[in-house]
Amino acid sequence: MYFYGKGKVDGMIEVTKINGVKVLINPDLMEFVEETPDTVISFTTGRKIIVKESRQDIKNLVKSYRKDIFAE
Repeated sequence: MYFYGKGKVDGMIEVTKINGVKVLINPDLMEFVEETPDTVISFTTGRKIIVKESRQDIKNLVKSYRKDIFAE
């Protein structure tokens, strides 16, 4: 497993589910992120997860992930 930096691993980003479990997600499958007030990530597969990170945190993780991908 190769770590790109905080929150990013091998084409995935790490987020914390509302129950405290850390999971890796594929940012390419994210459809949208909303705060209602919990942060909900919806995927193109129809699945949704609630995470502790803010919408802005998720945005920053995805931006950083994409920068790393295009820098290679």
